[in-house]
Amino acid sequence: MEKTTSAPDIILDAALELAEETSWENVRLYHIAQRTGLTLNHIRHYFREKEELVDAWLDRADEAMLNEANRPHFSSFSPRERLNQLFMAWLEAFSPHRSVMRQMVFNRLEPGHLHMQMASLLRISRTVQWAREAAQREQTFLFRALDETALTSTYLATFLCWLNDPTQNYERTRRLLDRMLYLGEVIESRKPSFLQSRRQEPNFTATPPQKVPKE
Repeated sequence: MEKTTSAPDIILDAALELAEETSWENVRLYHIAQRTGLTLNHIRHYFREKEELVDAWLDRADEAMLNEANRPHFSSFSPRERLNQLFMAWLEAFSPHRSVMRQMVFNRLEPGHLHMQMASLLRISRTVQWAREAAQREQTFLFRALDETALTSTYLATFLCWLNDPTQNYERTRRLLDRMLYLGEVIESRKPSFLQSRRQEPNFTATPPQKVPKE
């Protein structure tokens, strides 16, 4: 049985195609209406403004990340492997239109777009929270806050690297992500016992990332 494409997906896909043909800045909602054969009122039913299309694309990436956690044996992976798989699944959801994502990011960073920047901070926090859930992180209180801060830094650094990564299969991004997650493991393992979070992963050891030959 074939899966029917929903109207929001049709609208979002059309927006991304138009952005590839021109630029994200040049895409207008009436262009999307013309491309899809839908009316503006129909589009407004799903997206109140153009920026909500960006959020819909981010939602799609979050879904891809959470689907990664449903893979067989995911729970048997080490904490670092889980986060590595989750963050890369999130990034790869954007791969077909990476240049468009880069334009969206720069658009939100423009002066005068403070409301977008505040919304982006909340969005980052939401994605990191879902990544922690999917990775089965168990820290609480202060330890949870420290874990969120570390993962947010890792997430942002990896995302910015990926936006301009020219290497095949994003090897540069993968190396950076693995190094940062390894560093987090090392810091966690060297904390004094009274600062350790109460629940530790069984058989936890911080193993250094594998070296990947430079191209």
